Amino acid sequence: MNKELETMILNASDLPTIPIVATKVMQLIESDRTSSEEIAKVVASDPAVAARVLKISNSSFYGCQRQIQTLSHAIMVLGFSTLKSLVVAASVKQVYKPFGLTEKMLWEHSFGAGLAARIIARETRQVNEEEAFLGGLFHDIGKNIMNFLDSHKFQTAMQICYNERTSFAEAERQVFSYTHSEVGSLVIKKWNFPDILMKAVLKHHTFDFDEDEDPYQVSLTSVVGLANLFCHKAGIGAREPDKDLNLLQSFPAQLLALDQNMIDSTQKRFNEAFEKDKSFFG
Repeated sequence: MNKELETMILNASDLPTIPIVATKVMQLIESDRTSSEEIAKVVASDPAVAARVLKISNSSFYGCQRQIQTLSHAIMVLGFSTLKSLVVAASVKQVYKPFGLTEKMLWEHSFGAGLAARIIARETRQVNEEEAFLGGLFHDIGKNIMNFLDSHKFQTAMQICYNERTSFAEAERQVFSYTHSEVGSLVIKKWNFPDILMKAVLKHHTFDFDEDEDPYQVSLTSVVGLANLFCHKAGIGAREPDKDLNLLQSFPAQLLALDQNMIDSTQKRFNEAFEKDKSFFG
């Protein structure tokens, strides 16, 4: 890890911060004594987050038979764990302001990856669905922070990416002395999310694990990495779909030991869910 970058990110006072409502909800959910009414009260303190939580909870992805109209009902139907990831997602959307075309594409890709990771986790049953969702949601947060810190450099990298039809990971090497994965992992650390999410964000492209790496960490990172590829394959947050991308031969799919049937059925389920529900996540 780039020590200079780590010092800059962890000590920076002007970086976007995750809204306090998300921090409070995460703290409450960790307590055994927390009631749904307490959580609802905290979420309701931020009307924009509360409205987005209700909107997302009514998407078909969460499969509720009746419309959820109150935060208390959402908590009761979805459960604390799911609610936590929804509140974080609804809060993180605010980090993507101002919401121009670049931010819109970054947000669409990030939320799409969160959705894909949750579906992959559900289908493979190798990792927790909510951890997978948050890993997917945060996997590219570093791009947003880089855009915030130096939008000119970031746009230069984006132009290289599009004009030379190369990956952003390759384009950023020509412009920056660090990667979006490094930036993202440090922001996750600054926001006090668990180390397991920090590592998943850091290694979702490289998968350069230690020999004695926790198998669960490998699986979670692989789910996040594959979710990212699902979005690239479908063209979510990109100019066009990458139709030539072979998901089965990708490194994360091999680490997860997935076969072609599982890849095809999971991607199909994700594509359908995203198309049906993308208006809920805007």
